[in-house]
Amino acid sequence: MTVHFIGAGPGAADLLTLRGRDLIARCPVCLYAGSLVPEGVLAHCPPGARIVNTAPLDLDAIIAECVAAHAAGQDVARLHSGDLSVWSAMGEQLRRLRTEGIPVTVTPGVPSFAAAAAALETELTLPGLAQSVVLTRTSGRASAMPEGERLAAFAATGATLAIHLSIHKLADVVAELSPHYGADCPAAVVYRASWPDQRVVRATLATLEAALGDGVERTALILVGRALAAEGFADSRLYAADYDRRFRPNSALFPSGGASSDG
Repeated sequence: MTVHFIGAGPGAADLLTLRGRDLIARCPVCLYAGSLVPEGVLAHCPPGARIVNTAPLDLDAIIAECVAAHAAGQDVARLHSGDLSVWSAMGEQLRRLRTEGIPVTVTPGVPSFAAAAAALETELTLPGLAQSVVLTRTSGRASAMPEGERLAAFAATGATLAIHLSIHKLADVVAELSPHYGADCPAAVVYRASWPDQRVVRATLATLEAALGDGVERTALILVGRALAAEGFADSRLYAADYDRRFRPNSALFPSGGASSDG
């Protein structure tokens, strides 16, 4: 018996890996975070599966479900939204299951920041603008931020920021970032990325609050950085004609070894 932790993706039921789909289809027990995992993903459960919404359960109750399945010799599909590597609360479950001697596997999922970037139809890392993406959040009731992980510290790098679980603190986020990025820095909010009711708001740091308006209090990602404008950057060297690559060696184009006859 094994508990299979599966990233169920950002919202669209078809943004699920084939491995995740196949694991769900063969597990007689499915535990899922009901507030964020779409019902379409549950359609892959086998007939007669025990399907449990863990949204109203505490950690002890979730582990109890896994222990009961283990005693019955039944595999468990444990579904979390997005990808399991960030803000999934998987770590505490893994710790408890390992103490119980219950085997686990982990299958990654499409993360929300990737779905948001897709909705914006943009690359978050562009030459000369940003080559790093910081996934972060602000302090909340469930988890405080370590002292060194402040938005201002990340902003000082100029990286593209993908700020999760913080839309209710948008005014604070804008105020903290503006001195570092500038009021004219491109910014965006993507609400429920990849869901049918997805909403995309593009603006600058100075205009983002007004552009978003009221009514969005959760399930939205804030993105900030110069790369969001998708302009003012140079082409990467990756596909340059004179760039020597393993699969496209420059020596094949210029047998003399130089970039050109006069180089």
